Order: sequence, then structure tokens, then C-alpha cells
Amino acid sequence: MKIEVHSPTIRRKEMYAVLTAMVEDKIGPGERHKFLLQTAKEYLHFDYTLVLRSPATALFIALKCLNLKEGDGVLISALSPRYYLNVLSDLGLAPIFCDVSFSFPCIDLQSIEKAISAKPNNITVRCILLHHTLGFIPDTVSINSLGIPVIEDISQSYSPQEEAPMPLHGAYTILGLEERDMLTSGGGALLFAMNRKEGNELRNYSNIPPEYSLPDMNAALAAVQFKEALRNAAKRRDISNMYVQAALRTRHKRFVTVNDTEYCNYAFALVLETGIKDVIAYARKKEIIVENAFEQTLTGSGASDTVLCPVSYSLSLRTVLFPLYPRLASDQVQRVSKLIMTLP
Repeated sequence: MKIEVHSPTIRRKEMYAVLTAMVEDKIGPGERHKFLLQTAKEYLHFDYTLVLRSPATALFIALKCLNLKEGDGVLISALSPRYYLNVLSDLGLAPIFCDVSFSFPCIDLQSIEKAISAKPNNITVRCILLHHTLGFIPDTVSINSLGIPVIEDISQSYSPQEEAPMPLHGAYTILGLEERDMLTSGGGALLFAMNRKEGNELRNYSNIPPEYSLPDMNAALAAVQFKEALRNAAKRRDISNMYVQAALRTRHKRFVTVNDTEYCNYAFALVLETGIKDVIAYARKKEIIVENAFEQTLTGSGASDTVLCPVSYSLSLRTVLFPLYPRLASDQVQRVSKLIMTLP
């Protein structure tokens, strides 16, 4: 049986919650929506949040809250999701592309300073859009020292904490709930602020039309995902540990964390020494799906400047993802581990 590279972890608890919401009189934004708000606050400890139908809407509102003007620059990683560019274009904002390093797939203080000093078209950077690519967490403390407002996207890095919420330093934070995010409701996003000042700005959007808010069916699924996150994180960690041991026997390289941050095991990525097509074809013969890690990013889709961001471009041609999600059975994990050990 074929092993897919991604699969949402939907168990009986999630299915029961959705079915219960479906048979109620109201399936639009209602009581389940409110319950998700309460559940999310329990885990994230934010000042205020909006529960929205898409990450694109969340990003649009976050940028509006910063009162940016048309033509202002927003610095983004070349490995960010490609929808970022659509939102910036809709608001008339100018994207400033920033490169990453070969060992870490997120932007850092040095790459940001380099991109800012280049001053393309003399555009001033008014905001940094910080995507936690593949679940890796950037050094947000040093980046915030620049004094430029930061919007953090933790859709791929959300990790449940038993004693305290994960540290966040952005003015606004987006937690996507899409199919391939760490938590999923089948679509949607939380947009929240940790501090009162930014929270007050978000409150200005508290009366947005219901067409922008997450329906109860999706909210019911997301609430259970929060409660199951610790269990799922433990399973991800166990699978990842097996893959790491397998990868040590190959010539291919892994990304590393910074400042001793703990990785959430969103995905298992390898930067290949060989051609990506050969590895994908080899895996397909074993009935295991392996995919280009950055195909849906700005660089992977050809939307970023490859001259200004050569490392991101190189990584987009050489980095692959292997199946890593809690629903994998032990025999499937063994099959993927064997595949990793025998990669060409």
C-alpha cells in the first residue's frame, strides 16, 4: 500500500466532534466557534484573537492592523508560502525577498540586515513577515531587536507545551489550520495578539461579516486537534528519531535548529547530494511518496528573485520531504526508514 507524504491526523474524537456539529441547527460560526476561541486561549494565552476562514485573510488583517501604506516594504523569506505575494499585491505593498542559509531554512538577523541594506528600489522595510518554514523556529529575539514590526506565522511550528505556551515575539501571530498545517480544521486560521496594544487593533475587526469567520464544523475539528496535540507531538518525535538514525547512514544532509530550540518534527527533510528526480522515482518504486519540500513556496513557484536569493533557489532544487505524521503505523515507519538508508 502506498505511503503518502502528508496525511491529516483525524481520529474518532475529531470525527465525532464534526458529526455532532453537523446535526445541530447551526453549522455556521456559532457555539463551536466560541468554544474554539476558549480552547485556543487556554493553550496559547493570547490577549485577543480572530478565528478566520483562511490564512490569507489572517495575513490581510494583520497587515491592515499595522497601518502600512501603499508602497511600503514587507520583508519575506524566499521560502515563504506563495499566497503571501497575493496578499501583499492586494494591499499594494512591496515584497522584499530575503535569503536563507544552507543549514537552516528560515531567515535570520544577518540575512535580514543584508536584504535591508540592499534597499531594492529604495523601498523602506516597514514589516517583517516571519514564516517558521518546515517547523523550524527563527531567532525571533534578535530579529525583534531591529525595531521593525514582526508578523509570525507558526502554522508549521506549533508545538504544545505542558507548562507554558511556546514563546512568541511578533506583533501578530498566524496559526494556520489548513490541511498540511500542524493543526488542521480542514481550512482556516487563528490570528492573535499576545499584547494588549495589538489586541486592541484586532478588536476593530471583531464585527467582520460571518463569511470571514470559521464555521462551526471546522471549529469543532480544530478544538479537538488542540487537545490531542501533545499525543500527536510525541508520536512525531518517535518517528523522527528513527528517521534521524537512518539518515546518519547516508551522505545527505539535514537542517539544524538554532539556539538549542526544540524542533516540532513537522516534517523530515533531507538536502540531497543527488538529483531530486532520481530520489522521487526511487521512492515511488517502493510505493512511498517523496516530494519537493519547497515546490509551493515563492522560490519553488518561480515568484521570488533567484539572483538575490541563490541559497533558497538551490535548496528548492535539492530538498525533499519524507512521510512523517502520527497516523503512520510501525511497519510503515520501518519502510520509510529503510528507504532513507538506501537512498541513491
